[in-house]
Amino acid sequence: MLIKFSTNYLIACYSELYLHTLKNVQHNQYNMLIYKVLRIVIGIFVIIWIFFGEIASSFPFKKSHELPVAESKIVPFSHRLSNDFSSYPSTAVIDSVFTDFMRKRDIKGASVSITRNGHLLYSKGFGYADEELGIQTEPYHLFRIASVSKLITAVAIMKMKESGILDLNDKVFGPDGILNDSIYLDYQDKRFENITVQQLLNHTAGWRHKGRDPVFRALEIKMKGKIMDRNINMDDIILFVLKQKLDYVPGTIYSYSNFGYALLGKIIEIKSGMRYEEYLNYEIFQPLGIYDMHLGKSFMEEQLLNEVRYYDMENTGSFPAYNATGTMVPLTYGANSLELLGSAGGWLASSPELIRLVCAIDGFSGFPDILASSSITEMTTPIKRSTHLYGWRGSDGYGTWWRTGTLSGSIALVMRYNNEFNWVVLLNTSPVKRKKIHSEISQIIYKAMLGVDDWPRTNLFMN
Repeated sequence: MLIKFSTNYLIACYSELYLHTLKNVQHNQYNMLIYKVLRIVIGIFVIIWIFFGEIASSFPFKKSHELPVAESKIVPFSHRLSNDFSSYPSTAVIDSVFTDFMRKRDIKGASVSITRNGHLLYSKGFGYADEELGIQTEPYHLFRIASVSKLITAVAIMKMKESGILDLNDKVFGPDGILNDSIYLDYQDKRFENITVQQLLNHTAGWRHKGRDPVFRALEIKMKGKIMDRNINMDDIILFVLKQKLDYVPGTIYSYSNFGYALLGKIIEIKSGMRYEEYLNYEIFQPLGIYDMHLGKSFMEEQLLNEVRYYDMENTGSFPAYNATGTMVPLTYGANSLELLGSAGGWLASSPELIRLVCAIDGFSGFPDILASSSITEMTTPIKRSTHLYGWRGSDGYGTWWRTGTLSGSIALVMRYNNEFNWVVLLNTSPVKRKKIHSEISQIIYKAMLGVDDWPRTNLFMN
């Protein structure tokens, strides 16, 4: 702002000098000569000032963690895609098989993207993004991706490790822990002081969460804590957990924990000095050309313009809203807090942008990885068995990795095969009898891909 003001000021002065001098030199050749020389000198000075001022104004004088988050003016590449771009005769088998699957399982809408060695070969929406409004699903539509969010958080943690911001052996609690403010030191079980970042990553931190995970107990914790003047936040959940005893010695037993990954989001904020979503945008998404992934909101009226509507075909009743307003809401909209899930299950993504992220952590050569190969190996190599991974849900030990996600009204599945294929499937419907839905989707897509004899020679990432 200072540079722009100074430049405008100089130009104004130059103009004023021009007019003033012109009035006094019209009948004086000597003064006219001086005027011409002076005009040239001042003109050169103004040009230099503007040039170097513009360069100076382009430099970020703040460190990356001090930069404010600005709304991107870049059009996300996913917004330039349409279903027509993936309407090939050779991939019609995918359309047919997946449409049949949706009809049989009463799925309202879905999005499918497939890559091979970093090239986006296929990206298509199916059914309705919003059945009531008659909006057809397109590749740019956003879906809740549920626990696929954990993969995003794990990538961020590994990036911080590579940058030297944290170590996976860092302690989380205690006077020497990352969360060492006084509010986090009121616990009875001293084993909390042994929990490490790595144990949060691989679900061995000490919690079994008998009953419901704490991030799904927002209303209960709000009422027990008599927190009536504001919405419950992550600190409230942490303090609630710290009052309990751990279920086992940290590092000894695997037990899946949403709370553990929600806690990793808090750690990212503390160590980076940025909000969790800001850090992901600046350090992961934007360097990869991803501009339309966001943390979601709980209630329908808070949805983004290109976000799908969610349908739960099994739980069709009403439930108390998590924010204790006394309102009864659908399970898909407000019975649980998507904001609290955050780094454990709160992200929204389109299938083409999500698969772009997957291509940056798959270890294949066709798309530059955002993590070192050693980090990718560490994330996907189990310590004891296939479930002890960072972010990923499972591995077959032969190069196939997968990540599942499930929320009311949302199903997500990410696959990375060892033959350089990746694919993403997102649904805006949780069907009746959904227990084996991820396995079912895997079989459907595998069958459909086998039917493609000639894959398109294209790369939709370049659109």
